Amino acid sequence: MRNPIIVALDVPSADQALKLAEQVAPAVGAFKIGKELFVAAGPDIVKRVRATGASVFLDLKFHDIPNTVAKAVASAARLDVQMLTIHTSGGSEMMRAAEKSANETAKALGTEAPLVLGVTVLTSMDSPALSEIGCLPNVGHQVERLAALAVQSGLRGLVCSPLEIMALRQILPAHIQLVTPGIRTGAEKADDQKRTLSPREAMQAGASWLVVGRPIYAAENPRAAAESILQSLA
Repeated sequence: MRNPIIVALDVPSADQALKLAEQVAPAVGAFKIGKELFVAAGPDIVKRVRATGASVFLDLKFHDIPNTVAKAVASAARLDVQMLTIHTSGGSEMMRAAEKSANETAKALGTEAPLVLGVTVLTSMDSPALSEIGCLPNVGHQVERLAALAVQSGLRGLVCSPLEIMALRQILPAHIQLVTPGIRTGAEKADDQKRTLSPREAMQAGASWLVVGRPIYAAENPRAAAESILQSLA
């Protein structure tokens, strides 16, 4: 069975990221490089993590006019990332441009197209937060609406909260991959994640991939924490 754990390299330097990657690589399926690390270390960190043989999920959540997002996706594909994120709230034209760019760039390079993942509602947001920005105060409704639009626009995957997985599996085609952040084991201190599940609960609900950050990188022994999560999925 494919290892579904993606470890978030949410650390401030390349040295810390590479050290963490080396520690936990045997127990995980891929690594996520987000804004903090990418801004600190630049595109070179993607190349260095890829050089270890690990898959990379570039989580920069592109959200701009279609042409700009298409060019950013092309650049990400040339970095040889396996997954990347865009905001579904950018609209159907933007999402179609992103997916087209991923496929055309990969074809020109002779590589496999990265999985373009649509971000629906951030896991730090709840109904009051949605209301604050002018959306209907119903997280589930907003997630389902944006997810359906993403699929209609040709995306092959989504990022969603663990608590929306089951509902999405009922309305989306079976081939759509669901990448799930907000994973918590129950041993962590409270943080800004408001919609969470345990790793096992999320997989049982229908997640394809689990993005695990603090429960691994903030653990006293990151390798042991990753192994424990993997064993909990058996």
